[in-house]
Amino acid sequence: MTLIRTVFVLAAAGFATTMAMAAGTGERTMTRYEVAKILDNSRRIVSPNGVDERIKLRIGGIDQWLSIRGHDRRNPILLFIHGGPASVVMPVSYTFQTPWEDYFTVVQWDQRGAGKTYAANSEAQMAPGMNVDDMTRDAEQVVQYLRAHYGKQKIFVLGHSWGTVLGTRLARQHPDWLHAYIGVGQVVNMRRNEALGFDFALREARADHNEEAVRELQALQPYPGDEPLTLARMATRSKWETWYGGVAYGRHDFSWYADAWGLSPDYDQREIDAIGKGSLFTLDHLLQPLIDLDLDDVTEFHCPVILFVGQHDQTTSHELAEQWFEHVHAPSKRMVLFADSAHMPMQEQPGRFLMHLVTDALPFAREAGDIAPDEVVR
Repeated sequence: MTLIRTVFVLAAAGFATTMAMAAGTGERTMTRYEVAKILDNSRRIVSPNGVDERIKLRIGGIDQWLSIRGHDRRNPILLFIHGGPASVVMPVSYTFQTPWEDYFTVVQWDQRGAGKTYAANSEAQMAPGMNVDDMTRDAEQVVQYLRAHYGKQKIFVLGHSWGTVLGTRLARQHPDWLHAYIGVGQVVNMRRNEALGFDFALREARADHNEEAVRELQALQPYPGDEPLTLARMATRSKWETWYGGVAYGRHDFSWYADAWGLSPDYDQREIDAIGKGSLFTLDHLLQPLIDLDLDDVTEFHCPVILFVGQHDQTTSHELAEQWFEHVHAPSKRMVLFADSAHMPMQEQPGRFLMHLVTDALPFAREAGDIAPDEVVR
């Protein structure tokens, strides 16, 4: 046994002792702060050209938070625009993002009304800009800051779910700012999306002989119908769509995602508590505009378009995304189907997701000379 391996084994034994204590066989449990500190230290960026910042910027007249991480600032910037609205990704990014940081400078942005940004402002301060146009302008300011601060002509924009609404608008309005637009869980037509998600949930519930689910879903019919598409009606549909794997393939609920918030090295407890409050506040302003969203005819792009689609995604229908992609016109377009994913392929199949970021997106930055030198192999 080498010295290095011995040290590793001893360190692991010490950690096992700590965990045993946490299980009630020792003196104490670890605090949330202690666990988060371990996670933060394990992913600490120490390379000389690296960047590891959590910063608050004045955007759209309010304070908005960014996390910016990467091992070499010469690499291209990838801005992740989270979904929801207000389903922040920054507090769970530690579960999948670290390998990305070898290839990109990754930016997580807590939007107006979401997470750390919600906690940093009053609702009265945020409310005037809680609409699609103003939030698009927020996104524009974020991109302009990143381009100026890091000396980049272009960046990658990755929109997830609701984030694809802002992402497609950025791509169409400012194609010269983007190496490529990457849509993950692409929103196309929300009313058709609701209908397909409902049909999936009811079909699965009947096949499963789930009388409770069938009863609750049938009570919504016709769905979405002519009645107001309220949050309560959508929540019932979502509950059973989620139960049958329409959000995360093979999983019955979303606790695995929410539980990861609790150990986040990027959030303190006050900010974790703000996630739910921010979601309710945001939906009060954005639910109706989101319901009415129709991108069926938004298919002309002047920058490359890449679509990552989970083949089991019912939250933003994979069927609608695939149909929409067929009509997209762009200088370059590519769609990747993730066979074992639903709505969260970056976490459901993280290795394959990164592989396709590197093989399908990174070449656009390499062609532009926007990349750190490759490793020397001898």
